[in-house]
Amino acid sequence: MLEIRDLHVKFHNSTREAVGGISLTIRDGEILGLVGESGSGKTVTAMSVAGLLPRKRCDYSGEILLDGRDLLHSRRAELRKLHGREIGVVFQEPMSSMDPLMKIGHQVEEVLLIHTDLNREARKRLALEAMEAVELENPAEVYEKYPHELSGGMLQRVMIAAAIVIKPRLLLLDEPTTALDVTIQAQILELLKKLNRESGISMLFISHNLNVVRKLCGRVAVMQRGALVEEGDTESVFHNPQHPYTQRLVAAIPTRRRKEETYE
Repeated sequence: MLEIRDLHVKFHNSTREAVGGISLTIRDGEILGLVGESGSGKTVTAMSVAGLLPRKRCDYSGEILLDGRDLLHSRRAELRKLHGREIGVVFQEPMSSMDPLMKIGHQVEEVLLIHTDLNREARKRLALEAMEAVELENPAEVYEKYPHELSGGMLQRVMIAAAIVIKPRLLLLDEPTTALDVTIQAQILELLKKLNRESGISMLFISHNLNVVRKLCGRVAVMQRGALVEEGDTESVFHNPQHPYTQRLVAAIPTRRRKEETYE
C-alpha cells in the first residue's frame, strides 16, 4: 500500500539529517507503530507522507509510494487531491488544529466540501455518521457546538471523525493520545482498533511510548536520530529487542514491579 524508500530529509538550518535514509512499508489493513524520542525523525517522516514537508526549507530525496504513485515529488495540486481523500491526519493537539470560531459539524464536513460535490444535507449526514462511528455521544448536539465547549477526549474523537469521514485508506496519527489522561487514552486506542477492524483502514501510529504502541500495533519500527534501528512484530520487539536503543526504551516502560520498587 504505502512504501517509503530511502527517505532523506535535511532542514537548511540543521547540521544533520532529520531523516537519514529510512525505508518502511505499511501494508493494507495494518496498524504500524513508529516510535522514538523527540527529535528522532518520526514526525518528519509522517509530514513527508502527509505532504506537509516545508519543501523550500529542506533538502529531500527518496520515494514515498502510495500504490505506486510517488507522493514525495508530486506537485502540490496533485497532493491536495490525495490528502483527505486517501490519507487522513490526526494531530496531537486537537484544539490547536481546529478553528475556534467554526462549529464542530462544519469542521468535520470540510474535507467533503473540498473533495466531493455533495450537497449540504448529504455532507451533514456523513459527518453525523462519522461522529457516531467514533462514539461521540449525541452527535447532533456536538455538531452544533464549538471546540471550546468540548473536552480534550471529545475533541480528539472529532479530529478522528474529520479524518475518516471520507473513508481514506490510510490514517496518520501523530501522538494522538499523549495529551489525554490514561482512561481517555485507553478509550481512544480501543476506538482505533475498532475502526481498523471494521473498516480495514491502515494506520501509521506515531508515539514515543512503546507501551501504547504495544497495545495497538501489530508491527513496530523504532527510530533514533533519523535512522530506523529496528523493525518487526510488536511482541517480538517488545520481548526480545535487538538494538541497544530499543532495549533502553523497553527497559524504561513502567511495570507494576518497578512501580512497587519506586515506592519502597
